[in-house]
Amino acid sequence: MIKVAVMIGSTRPGRNGEAVAKWVYELALKRTDATYELVDLLDFNLPLLDEPYPPAMQKYTKQHTKDWSAKVASFDAFVFVTPEYNHGVPGALKNALDFLYKEWNNKAAAFVGYGNTGGARSVEHLRATMAELQIADVREQVALSLFTDFENYSIFKPASFHEKKVNLMLDQLVLWGTAMKQVRENLSNS
Repeated sequence: MIKVAVMIGSTRPGRNGEAVAKWVYELALKRTDATYELVDLLDFNLPLLDEPYPPAMQKYTKQHTKDWSAKVASFDAFVFVTPEYNHGVPGALKNALDFLYKEWNNKAAAFVGYGNTGGARSVEHLRATMAELQIADVREQVALSLFTDFENYSIFKPASFHEKKVNLMLDQLVLWGTAMKQVRENLSNS
């Protein structure tokens, strides 16, 4: 079985992402096709990228980078739970992605976005970043609206049909994550 991170992509005080990610994580735990772990960027307290060498060199000088590297390297696939800030990716999530390179390579990703337009523009920006990090992203995604899936824009109450979307997304992610694990194994054996 592969190991999947459900990653909270916002560190903002009062964020909605924690409730969304916990909901995704609880749905994922009902499945038997992978192991799942909730990962909160807030727990890593990453500053703005402060490593002197390019991430592809893996010459990390800071303990926070080494800790982040070990955590990311331990997964085969990721569900990025992301808000949309100013039509884009939250700075904390982009910064966390930029800290590393090889730890992301040849893995799979899926997206749960939330915001005025379901986080769609944030997810589209993330898809471009995934390509550069050599992460295969799945088509199925979950788009949650601040208008219909949150009471008063802050209390998470997802529409029931979203559960089916989460499971379809996870179906695709597990298939791709499993395939990419084989790719990594083939590359390490060559």
